[in-house]
Amino acid sequence: MSLADELLADLEEAAEEEEGGSYGEEEEEPAIEDVQEETQLDLSGDSVKSIAKLWDSKMFAEIMLKIEEYISKQADAAEVMGPVEAAPEYPVIVDANNLTVEIENELNIIHKFIRDKYSKRFPELESLVPNALDYIRTVKELGNSLDKCKNNENLQQILTNATIMVVSVTASTTQGQQLSDEELERLEEACDMALELNASKHRIYEYVESRMSFIAPNLSIIIGASTAAKIMGVAGGLTNLSKMPACNIMLLGAQRKTLSGFSSTSVLPHTGYIYHSDIVQSLPPDLRRKAARLVAAKCTLAARVDSFHESTEGKVGYELKDEIERKFDKWQEPPPVKQIEEDAYQEDLGFSLGHLGKSGSGRVRQTQVNEATKARISKTLQRTLQKQSVVYGGKSTIRDRSSGTASSVAFTPLQGLEIVNPQAAEKKVAEANQKYFSSMAEFLKVKGEKSGIMST
Repeated sequence: MSLADELLADLEEAAEEEEGGSYGEEEEEPAIEDVQEETQLDLSGDSVKSIAKLWDSKMFAEIMLKIEEYISKQADAAEVMGPVEAAPEYPVIVDANNLTVEIENELNIIHKFIRDKYSKRFPELESLVPNALDYIRTVKELGNSLDKCKNNENLQQILTNATIMVVSVTASTTQGQQLSDEELERLEEACDMALELNASKHRIYEYVESRMSFIAPNLSIIIGASTAAKIMGVAGGLTNLSKMPACNIMLLGAQRKTLSGFSSTSVLPHTGYIYHSDIVQSLPPDLRRKAARLVAAKCTLAARVDSFHESTEGKVGYELKDEIERKFDKWQEPPPVKQIEEDAYQEDLGFSLGHLGKSGSGRVRQTQVNEATKARISKTLQRTLQKQSVVYGGKSTIRDRSSGTASSVAFTPLQGLEIVNPQAAEKKVAEANQKYFSSMAEFLKVKGEKSGIMST
């Protein structure tokens, strides 16, 4: 058998193995395709109940009934002693958290259904009101009559005044058509179902927050009971949350940009529930991502403490929160003031800024220079330095050249502002020195006033 024949035989065997392995997968693939086709058909259906089946499900009714029973009872810390999973309410809390995630998905589906149906009446409303719940409430309030935008108190509780003004202007120029009574009734049914699901979600959050002080006290202290309940629900419970690394906890609750057309809002990438918590949002925007990483790391430690039901009083949570707040304060401190560095050459010559510009000192006096250690300079240089110190204005390091800081305006106590010519003043001083202190000067003859005798 040649090499080519062996290669063909190997390819045939590999093809047979792939066919044999695909037999077990043939049962799953059609099921997935059927579900996708059924979902697409349901989205184009007339009734919202054909796509939103959570509200009428048995699981939803059982969980809400259990929540109502536990809310009527007072929580007891003795019931949650030992492992967290041993608490009688723990399975209900986990199921309730999972139910909130399903409610969010159901709300997205209903929002898409309402958006597709109401686009016939007001297609521009989708871009003007990007929030799903606000859009649903607005559709329920407006209905067929878009003139309700003006002077509507209920709409002012949903949207801002600027948004209402834009919506009213756009509604007056829209090309939408009137909805029939059946279409309007189906829209109202979908809106009512979405609002009831949203109310049930808030009811679940209230229940979970009331029990978080017993289930996860340390985690609730750091990020709050609401955020702690959300990340526990997405993680699938406190035990699963304690096993996750900090980088994954930070991304819990992150919304992907591709939501299969459910929403057109732009979201921040790699930001979850922790990023939107109150402790992170209290910082400036440029520090929030860094703060979210720090808070996620501390939440990991707190979740591991709570999973073993240690520190039930929240001592570890308070310590971790204090550490977070200290680091937040450190990040927001202003930078230290830079110290003014003195010129080494001027220091050698005995000229320095003294204590000017140095923090912690109110002294202005120039530092004393030790004559024994001072640099030796010639008398000619000393006279030159003395001459430069007399001149008005500043001097640069280039000899006999006035710097840009030299000014011809002087302040006097009597006249206020006075224009002075530095060159004229310098020339006047030079003439006086030449007259009285020059090496070529001679004795002058002075005539006495009384005797008239010449004296020398």
